[in-house]
Amino acid sequence: MPPSTSVQDFQDIVTSSDRILALCGAGLSAASGLPTFRGAGGLWRNHDATALATPDAFEDDPALVWLFYAWRRHLSLTVEPNAGHYALAELAKKKENFLCLSQNVDGLSPRAGHPEDKLRLLHGSLFDIKCFDECGYIEKNNHKDPLCPALEPASSVNSSAAGSGGSHKLPLLDPKNPVPKIDVKKDLPHCPQCKHGLLQVDAWVRRGPIALMLVIGTGAQVYPAAGYVGRAKRMGARVAVINPDPESAEGLDDRDFFFQSDAAEILPQLFSKALA
Repeated sequence: MPPSTSVQDFQDIVTSSDRILALCGAGLSAASGLPTFRGAGGLWRNHDATALATPDAFEDDPALVWLFYAWRRHLSLTVEPNAGHYALAELAKKKENFLCLSQNVDGLSPRAGHPEDKLRLLHGSLFDIKCFDECGYIEKNNHKDPLCPALEPASSVNSSAAGSGGSHKLPLLDPKNPVPKIDVKKDLPHCPQCKHGLLQVDAWVRRGPIALMLVIGTGAQVYPAAGYVGRAKRMGARVAVINPDPESAEGLDDRDFFFQSDAAEILPQLFSKALA
């Protein structure tokens, strides 16, 4: 049988559930205006965005990758958390045994007031700067924009136009324009500790049974996130998927819930009874 779509039944479940595990993806931040880098939106200057986000790409062309991430940092700083971020933050404050695993690196969940001890950033943060040579240096919550003069082209764009069809009017985002020339040794940020290197949850799950697993704005296809849904179901959890993509309901049964909606629109309604 298909999963339930009853808002009222789900409100009762989330209110009565003790241990809740949430898994969040790019869809949570889409309503804030950030690209998901999926499907038609998966290219940046004709480069596969997921291929740019790799150590190999950084070694091959650190200037290009730094510009890509500098643009993402800038874009994240120009948008605000949406109602979905705030609803999750309030649920985390309300429920003692709540943990959110976020695949997002945009910093919007912390800015929404999500308790730090109930949030795990599976892929790190755009605002944590780490030495690529693994000398141990790390600087958290660096919100300088641009990070250095060479990355100014990534911060001078009109970010609101990036997602409105106007991206080709923006010099950096138009692949017809050459990438600004950057001297890797002189112009890019280097580790202040070793001087030469470029900057760059399981225990909670094992602690007890999970009553409810929330999967919000993600297809849960990328590890380590991909393993948590099946693991939660094997532990007896009911799964609730919130995603506009109907294919996200695959694998759910009649104990589970599926809400084909944007997280920012429906999460406040779904959590309203639990937060009352």
